[in-house]
Amino acid sequence: MSDGKYVDGSIYFYAPNKGAPVFFAVAFGASGIWHLYQCLHYKSWILTGFYVSCAVLFTAGFIVRELGAFDYGDLVKFIVTTCLVYAAPPIAELANYNILGRVLYYAPYHSPIHPGRVITTFAFISTVVEVLNGQGASLSANQSLPRRKQDIGRNLLKAALLIQVIVVALFLLLAGVFHRRCRRGGIRSAKLENVLWTLYASTILLTIRTIFRVVEYWSIADLHYDDRSVDPMSFSPIIRYEWFFYVFEASLMLINQVLMNVRHPRRYLPKSTKTYLSARDGTTEVTGPGYSDKRPFLVTLVDPFDLAGLIKGTKKNVKFWEEEEDGHKDGKPESQTVKAKEPAGDDVEVAR
Repeated sequence: MSDGKYVDGSIYFYAPNKGAPVFFAVAFGASGIWHLYQCLHYKSWILTGFYVSCAVLFTAGFIVRELGAFDYGDLVKFIVTTCLVYAAPPIAELANYNILGRVLYYAPYHSPIHPGRVITTFAFISTVVEVLNGQGASLSANQSLPRRKQDIGRNLLKAALLIQVIVVALFLLLAGVFHRRCRRGGIRSAKLENVLWTLYASTILLTIRTIFRVVEYWSIADLHYDDRSVDPMSFSPIIRYEWFFYVFEASLMLINQVLMNVRHPRRYLPKSTKTYLSARDGTTEVTGPGYSDKRPFLVTLVDPFDLAGLIKGTKKNVKFWEEEEDGHKDGKPESQTVKAKEPAGDDVEVAR
């Protein structure tokens, strides 16, 4: 690892370690293959396919970083590895939003919002973050550009990082409100608890990584590597020492990937979004008609909470679980006599 001193000709500031990128490329690749197998095994491409994409980006990013370690003056390799590594974490966050939406389907009567709105709303925000990350990383890393454009790149990255922090806070608030409602309502399903606590752990890892990136970019906001009057030793230790990157970026993201391998959400959640926990005992899985939204997809994307319907008085909250629980057959809830059919694949109502 680096000794904190500037290495002449290095775009990274230091001479990049040659062994660490190999380890992380192999580790992320192995996790990605495991996720690929799990997607096939559980037929959960829509639910957890994001982790495969995340692994591919990290693996490619560390392969390029390894190449750059032998040629640390190559600007193209530096830009490529920076863009790839920055693109992966927002996808991991998107995967968490997707899983939370599926959790809300599992106990719909305690969900603060329509479960399908979680992924559509947060996916839109994540897309914005990805665009900002891609543009920001490419502009700020390219030291051949004018300072004005480099500064624009840094500002885009800072904006993306701040948006991620805000979104994580909203995500935790949504999950926390739902979790509290479940406990107050007597829903103490081990399956539900396992997924929620896994999401909390994953979110903590992603948040620590985001805070690290925020601190990193704020520390170099006014610095320019091509300014000969700047003393390299005045740079923040986060820039001068490579181990910060491997501890707070690479290691945390690898732990998150493996966490989702070991505690895969499909170990606890049903395949269909129409299967949910009975509100009567909180443990029996029953099957209902599921949510339905007749509005066009683009309308649900722009107005995920149907505020227009609320204002016009046309919004209808279809509480299908009440209809299921009100039905009785031979002294038992009718919904509990219906066996859930295994759909051919992910029965996920992403937009509905």
